[in-house]
Amino acid sequence: MPIDNDFTPRRLTLIDVAMGVGVALTWGLGIVFAKAAIAHFPPILLMALRFSVTALALVWFVKVPRGQLWALFWIALVSAALQYSMTYSGLKGLDAGVAALVVQLEVPFLVLVGAVFLRERPGWRKWAGIALAFLGVYQIAGEPRISAALGSVMLVIGGAFVWAVGQAMIRRLEDIDGLTVTAWVAVMATPQLFAVSFAVESGHWQAIQSAGWIVWATVLYLGLVMTALGYGLWYTLVRRNPVSQVAPFLLLLPVFAVLGGWVFLAEEMSFRTLLGGAVVITGVAVILTDRQG
Repeated sequence: MPIDNDFTPRRLTLIDVAMGVGVALTWGLGIVFAKAAIAHFPPILLMALRFSVTALALVWFVKVPRGQLWALFWIALVSAALQYSMTYSGLKGLDAGVAALVVQLEVPFLVLVGAVFLRERPGWRKWAGIALAFLGVYQIAGEPRISAALGSVMLVIGGAFVWAVGQAMIRRLEDIDGLTVTAWVAVMATPQLFAVSFAVESGHWQAIQSAGWIVWATVLYLGLVMTALGYGLWYTLVRRNPVSQVAPFLLLLPVFAVLGGWVFLAEEMSFRTLLGGAVVITGVAVILTDRQG
């Protein structure tokens, strides 16, 4: 599929809408389930296992993208190995719902990266939305329990920025479909993540030996549903629609994550955190409803 460099919005089809909601649901619940699994596996090792599952599941069904492997190597390094190492190491110190709210900075970062790399011109409403989103994260970070884990917050923020850079890199690919991108990013990212994990984490063999079926079921969910299905849908969306048009679906991600954290992990949020989250989502909504610039 050739890359779509036309940023003029078009009418989304019902299939596009279903795909967008599916992305938010699989990613939101994935954060919740990953938070539970991190109690057993070191976070980067968990991500390495996750992408191993994705690669083994998908690589047999796609062609080798000859001429694009070097680009995919760098995309995997940025948008998978680096981004997931940062985001999920940060998740270890935060509630799943809180992390999902902070991850919403991906959208402001998408706008900023689009302005720098894709020559988009954000209007004043987008700049106002960016300011609101960062103000909301500042509010969340000021909650006493979360401020004690400021390093974790900064890791998640850094992961959101790196993710946005990776999306710009993906949009520069030509003649490659979303499933192939997902499969080969996983193939490239797996050894990268294992290398990072062995360099900075410990207790790998003990964690693998003692993992129960629930933990392994979580690994399968992360690899097959959150990554293979979720990113396959997302890459397909961003390659045939303007990023600014499909990004609003990401607003549903923290909703699913907060509800999932409450149902599965018994997480509770303070009023200050909920207020900050509302400000973040409002800022993101302002960005995504601005059709100018």
